[in-house]
Amino acid sequence: MRLRETFGLYANVRPVRSIVPGGRFETIDIVLVRENLEGLYVAFEHYIPIGDDPHAVAISSGVNTRDGSRRIAQYAFDYAVRNQRKKVTIVHKANVLKALTGIFLETAQQVAAKYADRVASDERIVDACAMQLVLNPWQFDMIVTTNLFGDILSDELAGLVGGLGFAPGANIGTDAAIFEAVHGSATDIAGKGIANPVALLLAAGMMLEHVGRLDLAQRLRAAIDAAINLDGVKTRDMGGTASTTDFAAAVAKRVQ
Repeated sequence: MRLRETFGLYANVRPVRSIVPGGRFETIDIVLVRENLEGLYVAFEHYIPIGDDPHAVAISSGVNTRDGSRRIAQYAFDYAVRNQRKKVTIVHKANVLKALTGIFLETAQQVAAKYADRVASDERIVDACAMQLVLNPWQFDMIVTTNLFGDILSDELAGLVGGLGFAPGANIGTDAAIFEAVHGSATDIAGKGIANPVALLLAAGMMLEHVGRLDLAQRLRAAIDAAINLDGVKTRDMGGTASTTDFAAAVAKRVQ
């Protein structure tokens, strides 16, 4: 979070795509774009003491700006045009958080209107979106939303394709970018040789694409697909027995 703030990485891009067949959902291909620097997730928090309890009241403030909302919406629709996506769904809670997410919805709709001839758009309240993602995820193509909602929905999206082991992420700013696995460092399984490295490999593919090496990004993604679906090399969370090293070797062989 601190790196995102330091380098002004305002756009968090989290694509999910079905790779391993036979899951609860098939042919999932959704991209979530999350505002990365504002909202409730920035945690402007403090306590108010009452009597002998220093933490009697907890208060957290959220901040969304017109400029920040416009910037992330613009990024999402530009991404849609660049990657030939068909629809962007604006996700909010403006029915209750009328100011905090109302400004996000209003601004994003203004941006959407400028792309109406190229990209379709609609909007969803966040709780309805969460439900619809597990009932009929194929109705979604891209989602753009605020910081906290994006964090939660991106984990739900990962669940549609097998878990966080398949979820890469990109943090994009004007002058810098950082690429990562959505699951973070996963210290609880570090050094055990059982981690699924797909999310990190896909993040590397996003980095290659960001620097203009689409050919290498496609080559890497094809190698991951082939290692799993043609060679049958799967880590434990995919229902296989391969170690992290085994899987990495299988991908390296396919890349070559």
